[in-house]
Amino acid sequence: MNNSMSHFAGLKLARLRFAAFLLLVGAGLTGCATGYLLDSNVQSFSSLPALPDQPTYRFDRLPSQQAFPLQPQLESMADPALFKAGLRRDDAAPRYSVQVTARVQRVQSPWAEPQGWGWGGGFARHGVGFALGYGGPYLRMEQPWYQREVAVIVRELASNRVVYETRAGHDGPWSDSASVLPVMFDAALQGFPAAPAGVRRVDIKVGG
Repeated sequence: MNNSMSHFAGLKLARLRFAAFLLLVGAGLTGCATGYLLDSNVQSFSSLPALPDQPTYRFDRLPSQQAFPLQPQLESMADPALFKAGLRRDDAAPRYSVQVTARVQRVQSPWAEPQGWGWGGGFARHGVGFALGYGGPYLRMEQPWYQREVAVIVRELASNRVVYETRAGHDGPWSDSASVLPVMFDAALQGFPAAPAGVRRVDIKVGG
């Protein structure tokens, strides 16, 4: 095969591969529209054997949280999860105080592929990485990746004693923190107040 025919065949193969890539990306987006399972790694510590008779609470804030503009929004994300766990917000007559924190960090995807030269391609869970090229740099399409963690501390006001502490961590491609963080609070509080010891995985469906 001469050079011109070889070059033509290479271009045709590139188009076919890229078309297949677009079909797979479209299928992935359709799947996300119907919901997905959010997996969180949860660890909890409790000195409460059972839900008390008066499970009322108020939100307390650390000094660093006083001026944080999104702290009220973060507390509103945690409030439904606290309610599901059996706690009832009562700022006038609380038995407990609750502190909530969250951390969101954008990082490099674990499925990222190095740039280079030549033909190549690959697909990965959640994010899709694909590269193709001939005699030039890869064409690469990647989704961003996020590491998140939420934490809840419940303190008995009468004794100023921490009676429950829990954390949930997750990393994945989902960029909508307004949808992800409330689900992570749900995961963090599953089993309250007698959550199992050790790190456990909690899967909760988002959307769909």
